[in-house]
Amino acid sequence: MSADEILRMFCSAGLSEQKAAETMKNQNLRKRFITILNEAAKHKSLSECGMLYYHIASKLKPVHEKHIPFLVTYIAEKKLDNTQRLDAALQYLSSNLKDNVDVKAFEEYCGIGIIITADEIEQVIEECIEKYKNTIIKERYKFNVGIILQEVRNKLKWADGRIVKNEVDLQILNLIGVKTEEDVVSSIKKDKGNKSNIRKILGPIENNSNECNLSVSDVMKKLDFHKPGQNTITEGYIITENTERLLEEHLKITGGKVRTRFPPEPNGILHIGHAKAININFGYAAAHDGICFLRYDDTNPEKEEEKFFIGIREMVEWLGYRPYKITHSSDYFDKLYELALVLIKKGLAYVCHQNQKEIKGFNPPPSPWRDRPVTENLILFEDMRKGLIDEGQATLRMKITLKEGKQDPIAYRIKFSPHPRTGNKWCIYPTYDYTHCICDSLENITHSLCTKEFQSRRPTYYWLCNALNIYCPVQWEYGRLNMNYTVVSKRKILKLIENGIVRNWDDPRLFTLTALRRRGFPPEAINRFCAKMGVTGAQVVVDPQMVESEVRNILNDTAPRTMVVTEPLKVCIINFKEINITETIDVVNFPNNPERGSHKISFGNVIFIEKSDYKSEPDKNYRRLSLNQSVGLRYAGITISVINEIFDNDEIIELQVKAQPVNALIKPKAFIHWVSNTKLVQIRMYERLFNHKNPDDINEVKEGYLSDINPNSLQIMEGFADKSLETVPFQCFQFERIGFFCVDPDTTNSLLIFNRTVTLKEDSGKN
Repeated sequence: MSADEILRMFCSAGLSEQKAAETMKNQNLRKRFITILNEAAKHKSLSECGMLYYHIASKLKPVHEKHIPFLVTYIAEKKLDNTQRLDAALQYLSSNLKDNVDVKAFEEYCGIGIIITADEIEQVIEECIEKYKNTIIKERYKFNVGIILQEVRNKLKWADGRIVKNEVDLQILNLIGVKTEEDVVSSIKKDKGNKSNIRKILGPIENNSNECNLSVSDVMKKLDFHKPGQNTITEGYIITENTERLLEEHLKITGGKVRTRFPPEPNGILHIGHAKAININFGYAAAHDGICFLRYDDTNPEKEEEKFFIGIREMVEWLGYRPYKITHSSDYFDKLYELALVLIKKGLAYVCHQNQKEIKGFNPPPSPWRDRPVTENLILFEDMRKGLIDEGQATLRMKITLKEGKQDPIAYRIKFSPHPRTGNKWCIYPTYDYTHCICDSLENITHSLCTKEFQSRRPTYYWLCNALNIYCPVQWEYGRLNMNYTVVSKRKILKLIENGIVRNWDDPRLFTLTALRRRGFPPEAINRFCAKMGVTGAQVVVDPQMVESEVRNILNDTAPRTMVVTEPLKVCIINFKEINITETIDVVNFPNNPERGSHKISFGNVIFIEKSDYKSEPDKNYRRLSLNQSVGLRYAGITISVINEIFDNDEIIELQVKAQPVNALIKPKAFIHWVSNTKLVQIRMYERLFNHKNPDDINEVKEGYLSDINPNSLQIMEGFADKSLETVPFQCFQFERIGFFCVDPDTTNSLLIFNRTVTLKEDSGKN
């Protein structure tokens, strides 16, 4: 074999080009790896088990070489399915040098047949985390996770080490949150100033970072993804004899452009986590002069509604993105059905009659119909299509065993429900596992970008494309974005609506995108927030303040100032005519940038101020209006002093004051806002909907999330704005000294309604 042929063989086994080149330089390793791969070719398991074969080659000793066929057979049959079992196998063979292996003793030593489920791993890690919980919270990321890994290894000897490490990292992240600046500084000191590690440690971009103002485009340009057509250099990508030809055809169609897609299910409203997915998919394409499809994954006709199709598109466009093309998985139903027939004819799919309960979980019993004849499968699948078999009585399953042990995922199921787009044409519908990769292939997607929970489905993705001999995109995964003090599950939000806790999907207390728009969050702020979160493999869980900070930064530059009184107290200026002041005042929209325009307000002898801006007997630090302390009126150029208080049942309902021009030598301690020529406004003050960070965590909230509602999450107030204030729905303003507010679409000609978007930043000079 030539050097190029050997290099291709190594890459087809799953090695990156760099790793393959390094292996070529090591003569002994190269020779052993070639011998093992030639043996593996007899079992047609080269690409599927390539990295395990490489593990043997790198650890094999001369004494083991006579057992290469034996070891390869066990790997090909999925009996030695991880590095722990492989290492145990080599240890056993080293201590038992007989030519004939005692199979029973060997299998017992290697734990063959012992299946460790993901649920078991999660449970054992939870117990270990609980044991060291207080220490972890105290030491945070300085805690030595090796202690937990060792305990898990002692309890679950045959658990996959990578799965264990990922689960430990995830549970620690959920317990103490993402790394803070202090954690990072500590880690950097440990690394003795190794700057190359800093970005990796940070994950999300911290506020004090030089990168804190990066745009989505900036972040996307830094991602180290493959270039279009270079799929084969990606770690884990499966190479077949057709790969080169299919990639050439793919490049002819795409012209070498990046092609991504955002594929939501149209059965609910998008939330803050989807904003990250939208920014990554559309943002990556835009940053590399590519295109992005909006593809509705409409394979479940029972839950899809037209309002969700419309709502999804509106939110994508609201965030500033325009799809290259809007497609639907249902566009490809005919092609998907044809390819299912191809799978059956190849003996790679079969009709199964096990019910949902029987195949649920990570270690279900194998299907007794797995090896039924092809002709019988074709007849039964046709019966499924014609509606001759009842719902739940048959599925089409693919013949593949996934990494975590789950076997034969479902490709098609029966549903006697009309589809919003195809009507009653079909009564069998494809699943996500079957549809997703084929639609990606048909649309010539270059980068299939999805969240981390789909990592376990990557083997199905690659296997199915290669089994059908169609172009295979590369799947990349990134960590989800979750928000504290909220729920985003469609089922849970529906419960909140049904129980009258929130009004609808766009209630401003929720973190759906329609809710955030109604609350007044600018789309630019959400995009900046997503950029600041970065693109990492770890799940990111943050408090609402992080996105609210971006909202303030944007609105501070874009929301014009206006004066609105939320709790009015009437003030009569008894010497108004004497002070000879203009009754129309010009007020700039942006005090720090006067050239951006102004608006006119009225000023008369009756004004309204905030009740909180007056105290009869204040404490010594109080700076606003009192019986013995005058205060300035913003923009009016006068100060007012209280002459008389008017009461109604012990409540002050009116102040009588005298006014005088502001004295340049004796300025008042504070200036307050006011309104004179008034129009009634309703002001909706929103707070967090839930009291606890994780309202659906039964450890925090024993009675469930519905019992954790903050009773003060919405307060409705009636106040006054100047009659000159003109608005349109969703327009944002800064109410001076109060906060940022957005015009609610419930506004009518007779009642102007505002939603509080966010409060102002704390001012240390305000008491």
